[in-house]
Amino acid sequence: MNSKHYIDGQWIKPISSETIAVINPANEEEFARVPAGNAQDIDAAVTAARVAFDEGPWPKLSGAQRAGYLDKIAEIITRRLDELSRLEVRDNGKPYPEAKWDIEDTAGTFEFYAGLARKLDDESESEVALPEPGFSSRALKEPIGVAGAIIPWNFPMLMAAWKVAPALAAGCTMVLKPSEVTPLTAMALAEIVDEAGLPPGVLNVVTGLGPDAGQALIEHDGVDKLAFTGSVPTGSKIMAVAARDIKNISLELGGKSPFVIFDDADIERAVEWLMFGIFWNQGQVCSATSRVLVQESLYPALLQRLVEEANKISIGAGDEEGILLGPLVNAAQYEKVLAAIARGVKEGANIACGGDRPEGFDKGYYLQPTVLTDMSEDSWIWREEIFGPVVCIKPFSCEEQAVKLANDSRFGLAAAVMSKDDARCERVAKAFRAGIVWINCSQPTFVEAPWGGYKQSGIGRELGEWGLNNYLETKQITRFSSEEPWGWYIKP
Repeated sequence: MNSKHYIDGQWIKPISSETIAVINPANEEEFARVPAGNAQDIDAAVTAARVAFDEGPWPKLSGAQRAGYLDKIAEIITRRLDELSRLEVRDNGKPYPEAKWDIEDTAGTFEFYAGLARKLDDESESEVALPEPGFSSRALKEPIGVAGAIIPWNFPMLMAAWKVAPALAAGCTMVLKPSEVTPLTAMALAEIVDEAGLPPGVLNVVTGLGPDAGQALIEHDGVDKLAFTGSVPTGSKIMAVAARDIKNISLELGGKSPFVIFDDADIERAVEWLMFGIFWNQGQVCSATSRVLVQESLYPALLQRLVEEANKISIGAGDEEGILLGPLVNAAQYEKVLAAIARGVKEGANIACGGDRPEGFDKGYYLQPTVLTDMSEDSWIWREEIFGPVVCIKPFSCEEQAVKLANDSRFGLAAAVMSKDDARCERVAKAFRAGIVWINCSQPTFVEAPWGGYKQSGIGRELGEWGLNNYLETKQITRFSSEEPWGWYIKP
C-alpha cells in the first residue's frame, strides 16, 4: 500500500515519518501502515485544490466533460471490483458480499453524478420572472469552490463516493480525509482518479488522525465547504469551527432509528427486515433500525422468531463463505459496544440473546447478535446510538403511542413502519420526525433519493440532486436594458 499522500496529482512524501497501523479486525493483525498526516500535509493539499479551482480547467469544463471523467472512474472501479471488495473486507471486517455490494454502489454513484453533471449544461442557468419593465434576471448555479470531506469507517469507499462524486460533478475541487481506521480504499480511489486522468489538484487524499489532519482541514481558511459523516460530538465541533468563518457545511450524524411493527404485519417479513435493519454491516450503520416497537398482541411471537433467527446467524471472517456477521471494526468499537450492553443490563434491560463474544473465537472483534428487552423509555441504551449488532425491542399499545415513542429522541435520521394497512403506514410515515422513512422495509438506499436527518442527526441532504446542490452556489445576474432612464434620479 502506498506510504504517501495524494496531492496535486502526485504521490507526495508526508511531512512527518509517523504512521498509522491498519488492523484486520478479523484476526487483530496489522497488515498495512499509512502516513499520519498533519497540518502541513493538509495545507499542501488545500493549496493544490485551491489552485486547481482558481486557476485550473476543472470548474470551467462543461458538465459533459466532467461527466467523462466520472464515467471513467466508475469504469475503473468496476474493473477492480473484486480487489477493492477484498481490500474493504480486510480493512473494515464486513462480509465479502456486503463489501462487493458497497463497491458496486460506489461505481453506481459516480455514474449517477456523471448523468447529473451532463444535465447541468442545460439546467445551470434559468430565467427569473420579474415584475419591473426593462429588467431581466437569471439564476446561475456555480461550483462552491474547495470542499473538505471527512468520511467514516463503516462504508469507507462508498462514503467517499457520496462526497467526491457530486463535488466533482459540480465543478468543485476537494481534499478527502478518510477515517484513520479504514483508509485503504480511499487511497485506492486516489490511484483510480489518477488513472482516469483527473487534472492535478482536483482530488487530494490525505490520511491522518482526526485531531491532527481532520482538525487542520476543518480550520483551513482555503476551504469553502465542509462535508462530514460521523458522530454527533465531532459534528458539533465542526459546526462550531464553521460558524467562526461562516463556512458552508453539510453534516450526516448519528441515529437511533425506530422500526414500528403493527400486529397485522407478516411476522416472517418483519423478522427478515429487522435482521437486515440491525445486523447488516454488524449494526455499524448510522440509520440502523435499533429501536423496535412491536404492537402488544404480536410482540411475544415476533420476539421469539427474532431470537431464533438471530441465533442462527453465521459469524466469522468476512472473506469466509456464507458469513453474515463479521467482526466489529476495531478494538475500541468492540469495547464500546460491550460496555453499552453492560450498561443496559445494569439499568434493567434483559438479554434475550447474544451479548458476548461467540464461542470458538479467540482473536478478532466478534460479537454475537444481541436482542435486549424490558428497558425503560428513559434508559441510556434505549436512547443512545450503540453502533453494533444490538437491537432494543419494546411493545406498544396503539398507533398514537407508537408514534410518540418513535419521535421521543434527539435523533431523526431514519424510521420504518410495517403494516398491511397502507393508510396507516402513510399516516405514521408522515408523523415520523425523520429524514428517511421506510414502509414495509428497512435500510434500502438509492443514490437517486435524498439522504439525511432531522434534529441532531445532521444538516443538509446527500444523494440525488440534493447531493449535487451541496456543492453549488446560486448567483443572480440582473440586467437593465431599457433605453429610458429608470427614474430614481434624473439630472436637472
